[in-house]
Amino acid sequence: MDTELEQLREQLASVDREIIEAVARRSELAQRIGEAKAAQGRPTRDFRQERTVVERARAISETLGLPESLVEELMLLLIRSALTVQEQHVLSSAEEGLGKSALVIGGAGKMGRWFVRYLRSQGFEVTIADPRASGSSDVVPSWSEATEGRDVTVVAAPLVVTNEILLQMAKDPPSGLVFDVGSLKSPLRDGLTKLARAGGRVTSIHPMFGPDTHLLSGRHVIFVDVGHAEATREARELFRSTMAEQVEMDLESHDRLIAYVLGLSHATNIAFFTALAESGEAAPALAKLSSTTFDEQLNVARKVSAESPDLYFEIQSLNDYGTESLSALLYAVERLRSVVRAGDSDGFASLMNKGREYLESRET
Repeated sequence: MDTELEQLREQLASVDREIIEAVARRSELAQRIGEAKAAQGRPTRDFRQERTVVERARAISETLGLPESLVEELMLLLIRSALTVQEQHVLSSAEEGLGKSALVIGGAGKMGRWFVRYLRSQGFEVTIADPRASGSSDVVPSWSEATEGRDVTVVAAPLVVTNEILLQMAKDPPSGLVFDVGSLKSPLRDGLTKLARAGGRVTSIHPMFGPDTHLLSGRHVIFVDVGHAEATREARELFRSTMAEQVEMDLESHDRLIAYVLGLSHATNIAFFTALAESGEAAPALAKLSSTTFDEQLNVARKVSAESPDLYFEIQSLNDYGTESLSALLYAVERLRSVVRAGDSDGFASLMNKGREYLESRET
């Protein structure tokens, strides 16, 4: 019996290798398709073709007796992989940064490292200014001595530090483009405004994705003009070759919306895992239980708990509009608590229906 089991496992390993080799061939074909699209001036993403690919896979799954959901999930994963390959090819082919130099202040941090990789993929010669980075020819000890002559300077430091850097730059503005990547803009208002008034080519952006992101399709990059329209245009050009959605808004609107997009979502998850962690004897029992909704919420909460407490505290405490979303959360929980305690089934249904209508309106 053991011999038969080992033979079956060997056959399975052989099939796994065939699958991986097929994925590699598919990736090569995806790159060639991307090159053909670029040569014809066609967009990288073709939603109609993606639908054709998925529907074709569904039909095949039916003939083979495979779960349609499994095959669809697999094809969507392969499509995302192909788009990543094609987007990276477009970026490297565009050579937007060829012959240009960039400085990433805070380049050893998570988002700093993302921008280092991103700018290098476009051909920029990138230098890092970060006390945590060392032992490399592309690292400088002090950003203040390295901004001059750079075509682009990215400030990827904590919010308070970023504002201090911008204020120092305002005393002697660099000649190149300068932008921060902060999650909030109100803590940077003073630095951004003074640098712009001093003649700095400064703008502000917010990449609405994490440092592990490879494909920008469906992701948003927010651009906040702080008084230098040409600088904002230059920053937008850096993302022109990607499939990212570009959004432009003013500083106040940005932080008011971010209070809900980040502040509310973070706070909800922090409250969720705090309630679990402080549930006392229930915690060990909960560890043995599972449900679809609970597991999905746990997965999101686990990701939030792994993030930097300092960064998340900044997002909550430094936003001029931060308490607005926290108050909304507190009010919503209290309303839920009150209808449950009162046995108000109609009130409970009203909360559910109102939420469903809102979520459906987002989908449309």
